[in-house]
Amino acid sequence: MQHILQNKSKKRILTVCTGNICRSPTAESVLRRKFEEAGVGELFEIDSAGTQAVSFAGASSNVDAVNAAARREYSLAGIKARQFELQDFHDFDFILAMDKENYQRIEYLRPERARAELRLYMSFIPALSTTDVPDPYRRKTAAFEKALDLIEMGGGAIIEALKNPLRRVSIR
Repeated sequence: MQHILQNKSKKRILTVCTGNICRSPTAESVLRRKFEEAGVGELFEIDSAGTQAVSFAGASSNVDAVNAAARREYSLAGIKARQFELQDFHDFDFILAMDKENYQRIEYLRPERARAELRLYMSFIPALSTTDVPDPYRRKTAAFEKALDLIEMGGGAIIEALKNPLRRVSIR
């Protein structure tokens, strides 16, 4: 992601969690807003998927995720769950996994000539003690708020990394 702001061609980012009904659609919405606020929204297309989203395919986001997002004026409206596909490695420039488990699932599937760069979503904050956005599914409201806190922090760090192309961060 180091030279994105200097290269004005549109880049595609895919956020990935397990079911694509909580964390990754929230990250999709957060990143859209953060890119818009940074004045570079037109340079990015954001989407989301799940590594185990087959049973959720076509479903709207989890109501607790929708409510947590709405409390901070994010909208998950129109985001429908979909399964991560091998074609995503070729259709996207960056794939951002929400946790190590999903990162490993995606890495295992990664074809030899994949176009997409695979990163952990939280890897843009190397000083943070966690690399995962914990899955809030079937947990209390506080878990959705904590996930959103981390997603916002990660989104801010992604924008900062784009503004400062010399900053180097670990991919894991």
